[in-house]
Amino acid sequence: MGAAGLDGRRPTMKDVATLANVSLSTVSRFVNGEPGRPELVARIQQAIDLLGYQRDLTASTLRRSDRASASIGVVVADVGNPFFAAVLRGIEEVARARGSLTVAASSDEDPARERELAAALVARRIDGLIVVPAGDDSAHLRTGRVPLSFVDRPPRYLDGDTVLSDNAGGAVLATRHLIERGHTRIGFLGVQERIYTCAERLRGYRSALGALPAFVRLGLDQGVVASAVADLLALPESPTALIASQNLLTIGTIHALRRLGQQHRIAFVGFDDVPLADALDPSVTVVAQQPVLLGRRAAELLFERIEGYGGPSRSITVDTVLIERASSDIPPVS
Repeated sequence: MGAAGLDGRRPTMKDVATLANVSLSTVSRFVNGEPGRPELVARIQQAIDLLGYQRDLTASTLRRSDRASASIGVVVADVGNPFFAAVLRGIEEVARARGSLTVAASSDEDPARERELAAALVARRIDGLIVVPAGDDSAHLRTGRVPLSFVDRPPRYLDGDTVLSDNAGGAVLATRHLIERGHTRIGFLGVQERIYTCAERLRGYRSALGALPAFVRLGLDQGVVASAVADLLALPESPTALIASQNLLTIGTIHALRRLGQQHRIAFVGFDDVPLADALDPSVTVVAQQPVLLGRRAAELLFERIEGYGGPSRSITVDTVLIERASSDIPPVS
């Protein structure tokens, strides 16, 4: 019997068993990754190749007692943001190696939307869930039956495996770097302070400033950061250097400085190594995160839970790196 002898229908596990002259249960164990006698494994694989058999992951896994779906869910702030796209890439690499599909969605920083998405994914019997928390309370994610891990931000009111960047440490690096170059008036541009990463970077900035004055503008996005830059630079004792604490704010600040003709007068450090940062004039100094690595680590922790780890929650901090370029070498203007 070959694929042509199946009258055009899709080959089944039973067809493989018949052709290989083994029991259906033996084929089932093989396709689910269980070891077997070498001669049987060879016959089953030959039958699969001849028939063109493909495992129906949804049907086969839903018949298992744990009703797993061979898929994981991911809820991030915005799948269109290059940072979160890179985090997803890292998650997908780990999931694909384990034969698992990754289903991702955006919370848009809306806690209610996060709850809706998490509930919808759990209802589809995902094997596990990775979340970038959008709100101040993650207790709604405590399902008791779906393994969890968190990335980029820690959960609140819920204990869970977490992978974070060294956000405060990165801001300390950026601020000290500018202070070492003579700057004593350094501005900080941030998104909402309720967002963990912004709060941590602001904490690092203030810590590194010490007794120096703080120039802080928060609640920004890429569309309005230009007005904040103009506002800061219009002050009587204006900053001679700026730090943008998020990737989209970094891009917006670059554009704002260029429109104002200040890109060679105001020193600048951005967060995240945005595209073409090294090709601009001046090239842009950045605090680089490692988003792909963040995603990989979060997925590895999740799959360890899926595969049976029941120990205490773990926390991993991934280093940030200061990449020095020309934009931070601009001396303070008098």
